[in-house]
Amino acid sequence: MEFFEGTLASTTDVDSARVFDTTLRDGEQAPRTSFSYDEKRAIAATLDDMGTHVIEAGFPVNSDAEFEAVSDIAASTNTTVCGLARVVDKDVEAALDSGVEMVHVFASTSDVQLEDSMHATREEVVERSVAAVERVTEAGATAMFSPMDATRTDEDYLAEVVEAVSEAGVDWINIPDTCGVATPARFAELVTTVDEHTDARIDVHTHDDFGMASANAVAGFEAGADQAQVSVNGIGERAGNAAYEEVVMTVESVYGVDTGIDTTRITELSRAVEEYSDVPVPANKPIVGDNAFAHESGIHAAGVIENSDTFEPGVMTPEMVGATREFVLGKHTGTNSVRKRLEDSGFEPTDDEVREITRRVKDYGAEKNRVTTTDLERFAREAGVAREETEVSA
Repeated sequence: MEFFEGTLASTTDVDSARVFDTTLRDGEQAPRTSFSYDEKRAIAATLDDMGTHVIEAGFPVNSDAEFEAVSDIAASTNTTVCGLARVVDKDVEAALDSGVEMVHVFASTSDVQLEDSMHATREEVVERSVAAVERVTEAGATAMFSPMDATRTDEDYLAEVVEAVSEAGVDWINIPDTCGVATPARFAELVTTVDEHTDARIDVHTHDDFGMASANAVAGFEAGADQAQVSVNGIGERAGNAAYEEVVMTVESVYGVDTGIDTTRITELSRAVEEYSDVPVPANKPIVGDNAFAHESGIHAAGVIENSDTFEPGVMTPEMVGATREFVLGKHTGTNSVRKRLEDSGFEPTDDEVREITRRVKDYGAEKNRVTTTDLERFAREAGVAREETEVSA
């Protein structure tokens, strides 16, 4: 499909996009969510097999069980594994001891968090951040630094911190929208600003408090960020993070960037995380929700039966994410959808019979009943619709 023929005839180019998955760290911080050891290993294995660039396996200093899980994931996967650490000696040492290849150190930089969370001065945070980065680089691991709450941090101070850790040899600067207050245009400006103060690669971490996490992550790529932190199904603190499936499929399908990720396993991955996290995926969730590739409206279903590009994005198909298209029967169903479902069930309806069955489906659906294939077949039998003849071998 020629996607960029209409109002989107031109777009900002994104040359490449790396994916840093934090499902096992920030995702597990979703309220009332806890992954078992085996669940963490299973999720990590799937992310690894899919070709995810970085897996943040956890916060090693948190507990013995967490340390063991991070260590085992680091030892058993082919991709880069990251461990989180505050700018505290014991945190950094625990992360290094766990065997991860990347250590993600963070410190609050907004005044509200400095005063009421870290209880530290701006000068102390710079000093501790530099020391943490130096320790990671001395140990031979990749160092990532996050100025936590960057989007609510004084810009001059943010630049000071970024420059200090950059001089200390940091490999990655992560720009976190910790409280989800960014908008795409302003977040892109922030990425550009930070990039002017460092030679390190830029990574972004966006939260979904106002429903803009994935859009902000993509805006980061547009502004030149190399990598975005995401979680499967968007789970995480409060309203969650940029969703793995949304960010990956946006850069793959809308921007045409080959991430190298096996997108056909996205639905499988989503279902596993839904089960393990006990956080239900809404039906209208992009990419992985039950309604993402479902059609009930007669006009839409008729168009999709003729050509799926009519009422689907065209640049993304259900097969690309390991899902299937569904034609739902209900109050808004049209004759084309009913005919197709009847024929798929082995019936050979006449035009009059299709109209009669459609009327029954609409009436049944209008009473807030879910119309199943069993219901459809019952309506067809009651209306005397003929079935296809099947050959019987001797």
